This record gives sequence, structure tokens and C-alpha cells, in this order.
Amino acid sequence: MNSIHDLGGMHGLGAIAAETNEPPFHEPWEGRAAGILEVMTFPAGFTVDRFRYLRETLRPDLYLTQSYYEQWLYTAEQALLEAGMIAPDELAAGRVAPGGDRRDDAMRAGTVWGFLHDRGNSARDLPAAPRFASGQQVRARNVQPVGHTRLPRYARGKTGHVIRLHGGHVLPDASAHGGGECPQHLYTVAFAARELWGEAAHARDTIHLDLWESYLEPA
Repeated sequence: MNSIHDLGGMHGLGAIAAETNEPPFHEPWEGRAAGILEVMTFPAGFTVDRFRYLRETLRPDLYLTQSYYEQWLYTAEQALLEAGMIAPDELAAGRVAPGGDRRDDAMRAGTVWGFLHDRGNSARDLPAAPRFASGQQVRARNVQPVGHTRLPRYARGKTGHVIRLHGGHVLPDASAHGGGECPQHLYTVAFAARELWGEAAHARDTIHLDLWESYLEPA
């Protein structure tokens, strides 16, 4: 989708101000929020792609002004609300509604380590051979999807070349919207900075993007 979250690499936004010796968390509550959200009980079948999509639904003015972990909290709230695991009045009050059933499906301490270290492998076997080969010229398709995608706007319609094949991986565009895994071949594609941003970019700079097969076409 084309929205406020897809600003990385967009022209005219200026340089990123990197914070020297930036701490993992700027406030104590951020560390607590990160820990809770890593192991909280999300809806059945919930994926990292759905998490990213819900974060993208944040109102533009809030997306630009909220901190990273404020956005995480918003996303978790939306996931629980849309699944009916909490009610709006419970969210507002910060507690179970009077007479409501208390849940007993929280992750137990003994399962946390395995959950954090065993999840998240998106690699899948594919029967079909990859459409593109290492070194081949390809063009990122100029598409404007209405849902989640990992194809940034600044690369659409631009030409690069494949430098690495990663095999089959879950397609975020489908996973984010409950469409199943729909795995596709994943490639690392190199783009010259000047191809993306014109002559003002440094002639020797190259940008590498990991792109799924349906994002690409022969150049």
C-alpha cells in the first residue's frame, strides 16, 4: 500500500539523523512493552506480516509522531480488538470487564525460550524452478497494491540485477491478509543509486533489496 509508512528512500526527506550510542530502550516502559509483545497471546494464525500491516493502518499524523514502541502497542491492541479477544471498553479501562471471563492461555515461562528461538522461519520448499537467475537484469513491477507489500515505492519501475537467490519464502502480501503462505522464490536485487534517485545520487552507491518473484519482471 502507498501510505505514510513507506517513506524510506523517498526523495526530498533529507538524511536520517543517527543517534550516537543509542540505547536499546529510551524509557523503561519500552523494554517492558517489547518483552510483553514478544510473548503475548496473539490471535490464532497471526503472523509478522499481519503485524506489519496493522502497524501501517496507524493514522498518518500518529505514525510520524509516535515512538517505535508506541506503534507496537497500537498494533497489538488492533490485533486483539479485531479478533474479539478484548473489547473496546476493556482496552480503555485496562482491565477485564466486570463479569468477563478471564483468559488462561498465556504463554508459560518454560516455553518462552523455545518460542523466541524456534519461530519465524519463512523458508519453504518449492517444486518450480526460479524464474530469474543470478546476474539477470530484472525490473521491479510498477504496481500500486492496496494491502501490505515489501516492494517499496521508490524501486517500482526501476531496473537492477539479481545477485542472490534465496529459495522459496512465505509471500508477505498474502500472509498479511489471511491468504495463506503462497510461497515464492525470493531474490536479492542490486539497484544503482542513480537508477533509483537520478544523477544527484553517488555514482558508486548500490542498493540491495530482497524481492519476491511476483514483484519482478524481465528487463
